[in-house]
Amino acid sequence: MLALVKKPHIELSLHGEHVDELLAWIKRKYDVAVLADEPVAESVPIESTEYWQEMEKNRIGNLLAGARLKTGLTQAQVAAELGIRQNMVSDYERGRRTYSDTMANRLSKVLQVNEEHLKYGSKQPAAVDAAGSAAEE
Repeated sequence: MLALVKKPHIELSLHGEHVDELLAWIKRKYDVAVLADEPVAESVPIESTEYWQEMEKNRIGNLLAGARLKTGLTQAQVAAELGIRQNMVSDYERGRRTYSDTMANRLSKVLQVNEEHLKYGSKQPAAVDAAGSAAEE
């Protein structure tokens, strides 16, 4: 079941036992609209959707755009801080251009995010020990 709490604006996806009881409890406190009453069998993992697959193609660019939007900066403002052209920032965000580790460092300072986030997202590279071999997880 997909429900919408109108104020504050919250979308909920409810599955499992006692969904009706939970929805009744929420309706006592908030104005709720049920958007879809879908059986669990029709649910699909988000990773199998076209949207997810398209977003994964440009994961790093999407992370960069998200970090920029979170700080409230425009592409032009980021470019000015870095001393580069605005279209380069656009190209980074669209995945048309990849940035170096040095640029990731500069971007992280301007956007106030962890540099590793801009390089790898949530997929961190394997740790490398002093001998140069990857650590086992």
